[in-house]
Amino acid sequence: MAPRLQLEKAAWQWAETVKPEDITHEHIELAYRIAVLACKRGTCRRNCRGNPNCLVGIGEQSWLGEIDENAFHNIDDPNSERRDKNTFVGLTNLGATCYVNTFLQVWFHNLELRRALYRFQNSRAEGHNTDSDYEPRTICEHLQYLFALLQNSNRRYIDPSGLVKALGLDTGQQQDAQEFSKLFLSLLEDTLSKQKDPNLQNVIQQQFCGQFSYVTVCNKCGRESPLPSRFYELELNIQGHKNLTECVTEFLKEEKLDGDNRYYCESCQSKQNATRRIKLQSLPRTLNFQLMRFVFDRQSGHKKKLNTFISFPEVLDMQPFLEGQEEKCTYELSAVLIHRGVSAYSGHYIAHVRDAHTNDWYKFNDEEIEKMEGKKLQLGIEEDIAETAKSQTRKPKCSKGYHCSRNAYMLVYKQQMEEIDQTETNIEVPAFLQKLVDQDNKKFEEWCNEMADMRKQSVDKGKAKHEEVKELYELLPAEDGQSYEFVPLEWLKKWLDDSTAIKEIDNSQFLCSHGKLHPDNIAEVKRISSKAADLLFGRYGGISRLGQSSLCRDCVTQRCRVIRLKNQLNEDYREVMNLVKAPLKSDESGFWIGKASLRSWRQLALDQLEEDEEETKHNSSKVNGERSSSSGSKADGDNEERDGEEMKNFNEDILCYHGGLSIIENDRRVVSAEVWNKLRMYFPKAPEFPQTHESCQQCMRLEREGKENEALNRMMANEQKSSLLNLFQEKNRPTLQKWPQDTDVLYIVPHYFVDEWRKFIRRPAKGNPVSSVGNSILLCPHGGFMFTYDSMLQGDAQHIALLWPAEWEVISRMFLVDQVISICRIHDKTQDNGIVQYQTHPDLCRECREGFIFQQQRDMREYAQATVYVRKVIDKKRMIKESAPEFSVSGSDVEDEREEPKIDGENDPDFSQSEGGAKRQKLNETGSFSVAPVTAASKSGIRRSTRHRKLRGEKALIVSANQTLKELKIQIMHAFSVAPFDQNLSIDGRCLTDDSATLGSLGVIPESIICLKADEPIADYAAMDDVYQVCMPEEI
Repeated sequence: MAPRLQLEKAAWQWAETVKPEDITHEHIELAYRIAVLACKRGTCRRNCRGNPNCLVGIGEQSWLGEIDENAFHNIDDPNSERRDKNTFVGLTNLGATCYVNTFLQVWFHNLELRRALYRFQNSRAEGHNTDSDYEPRTICEHLQYLFALLQNSNRRYIDPSGLVKALGLDTGQQQDAQEFSKLFLSLLEDTLSKQKDPNLQNVIQQQFCGQFSYVTVCNKCGRESPLPSRFYELELNIQGHKNLTECVTEFLKEEKLDGDNRYYCESCQSKQNATRRIKLQSLPRTLNFQLMRFVFDRQSGHKKKLNTFISFPEVLDMQPFLEGQEEKCTYELSAVLIHRGVSAYSGHYIAHVRDAHTNDWYKFNDEEIEKMEGKKLQLGIEEDIAETAKSQTRKPKCSKGYHCSRNAYMLVYKQQMEEIDQTETNIEVPAFLQKLVDQDNKKFEEWCNEMADMRKQSVDKGKAKHEEVKELYELLPAEDGQSYEFVPLEWLKKWLDDSTAIKEIDNSQFLCSHGKLHPDNIAEVKRISSKAADLLFGRYGGISRLGQSSLCRDCVTQRCRVIRLKNQLNEDYREVMNLVKAPLKSDESGFWIGKASLRSWRQLALDQLEEDEEETKHNSSKVNGERSSSSGSKADGDNEERDGEEMKNFNEDILCYHGGLSIIENDRRVVSAEVWNKLRMYFPKAPEFPQTHESCQQCMRLEREGKENEALNRMMANEQKSSLLNLFQEKNRPTLQKWPQDTDVLYIVPHYFVDEWRKFIRRPAKGNPVSSVGNSILLCPHGGFMFTYDSMLQGDAQHIALLWPAEWEVISRMFLVDQVISICRIHDKTQDNGIVQYQTHPDLCRECREGFIFQQQRDMREYAQATVYVRKVIDKKRMIKESAPEFSVSGSDVEDEREEPKIDGENDPDFSQSEGGAKRQKLNETGSFSVAPVTAASKSGIRRSTRHRKLRGEKALIVSANQTLKELKIQIMHAFSVAPFDQNLSIDGRCLTDDSATLGSLGVIPESIICLKADEPIADYAAMDDVYQVCMPEEI
């Protein structure tokens, strides 16, 4: 038994032998466990909630003994944010901006670019008043200030949010890093070109811009046609290559132009076979190689990353690749940009950069900067091993002076200079920028001092709390014979938890109905000395102080009575059940008792005792597992369903709705007066019915009336069924598709009326008879009919039922009809072409009908989460389908699903939708309908299914009306593996071409069938990227 249950049992063990009137103060103290020994420190793993004297494990451990000062605060050391000596400054990652940070660090270490930016004229910065914060506006101003901070800031890392915001970048979405590099340099070049300083105007071209020519040579006349072009980086295909030299060689390789791709030679004045290649003319001081790791995968329809190992040298000789270059052209590796991750849509970017001053290599990972050992580039295991086991391949061995990487996506080479002037590597921050940096450093120092003061205040507060707790905790235990009080256990825990705001002491929730401490709440409070209680209430305040006089004698007495009755209950239960088995004496008058009450009276008695005790608590809420007592005397369901309901009050199962004795004798039995008197001890408020008590007269009268009504209903149902047998059995029914020859008039009633009438005929005793035909629901507010002949041939037929004239006579006689509705067939005897017309009475209301159709069409174009079907076309007409459609039907559905044979789906009513199917129906002048003679095929009487029959190769998609066509194409791409730009979609013979239009505006309605024709694949990956633009998700 758990210690808490043992304490509970020991606290009330005396109640089995002590009567309620004999209770003493000693018994009351036993019930409140006043004398239970207090636990010593180290003996309890956690606090003993059943022992009010246990003050161990409530949070005191962290305050007793020696305490580390760092435990008094949660403020990090501000010096940890300070820049270390001889290190660089990092950049904060704003969410998904690591790709921006890597380029900024690479450009910062380009000394010529940094020096040029410092010369950028910035009148706002030069005239800035240090009393306010400096806020750059232009891109160059942001970059200039950012470089100055990276050079001389005291911070370990700085926030680039100003520059990122000025560029309009989404910090939560990772963009294409290579595209960002191109756009940023282009923007920077455009801004600097407007400066007056010529060196500043051309710094981007001098540093990053090279020239090459597209040279086309005619095979016939040998004429060369050069097309000069500039480049800022060379984009190299790495697929199928192992090293950088192979990638450059492929970039410059010769391309043949023949066949349809022949070149028009101006000398020959005709198209000729030719060759084309790229010739490098000049190279910039900083040579950027973009390794094309992200390519479009046609099978998946997404970009993918090529995790191919590429080897590249520390020193690169570009002389063999230059046209007409005889002098040595050597470049030295200065930066490697890394993309960590196996996916093209997620990952993390870092940069390895060589310091131009010391030639040391550093790894820049947002805020973290790590210096490589031994002045050597170390790409690290975490950069060059993929995260998935499937993609892991053995890293190739690299020769001395070479490096291998499967994640490098950009290589930066700097041109080697014969003699390096040390003054060129020493760049001073201009005075006007240094003033701004000093202002930021001053703010940083102030912040550090503020954080240090906050730490000190927290430590001082913690030390004071430490002394307070040590002082008060020693006073908490109440000694024998010493006055005491009770305080909430949870309050003590919060008092010892320094992170929680301390509120006043509140004991009101533990009071009983007599305003004292309830015995059941002793586990929620702790007994402490009055001296400690005075100090706690004096410092923190509180209400409802509970002292020695708060022990409630009334609650203890009530609990004692309940315990004794519970112990007696088992004996009384056995005695009652034995007495029930004995037959009643002939001259003895008994009492009626419910059979369900007799079966469960012991549990009901336990519930009643617990509820009696519950009434002593301060509030009326019940604890878990208890059932509340109902003050009423009525049951909640029919008499015949009451057995299955949960019993609430004893003997309530023989009560009727009127509070009298139930007329259902099977639910009750007679017991002796001796049994009833014993049960009355536990249920003094139970309803009492002597054996001579009569059943409820109202219930008996209602029962007689019910039987009479049931007999009348059966008679009425038999008469109606015999008069309308075909309508009930749904046999020999007239149809509009095959109009009967022997009549020109059919009558119309709502289908709902027929359904309700059939329900009554089947079970007349269980329902009310149908008395009227409500034809007005088929009419508009003007009294006109709402359906056309054609619409009743289609979906509107589900709302109506057709009657023969003889059936209508019976209906009119047996039911109240509010409006007669009929449809007539009219022969045009002046014509011999067989044309017939159909006229409804009342006439069709054109205005309301067109409004009804318009509302239907609008509803069809304002749908959400609807199904459409996409069928892939191989040729222009034929579908991908097989002989067996993908559907199954039950026996009753077989006839509905039977259809005539079709050729290649061309005659499928679902596939070949009429173009006017979604348009308003046209009406003639008289409001009647003209139709051609019925064809032989339609005379067969075979009913077509309105359900869509899904074919093999067809797929269902869930769409909404406000969804664009482009979004639908993305869904189709995932379903059929056809890229969006290869999709030709049509519906009802109309081509869907506007990708920005919504499906509702294009006439795509629920259950539509969209034809998909796929173009032949093309190999232009650049075009695929342009069409399929997928924003890169947040980095991992």
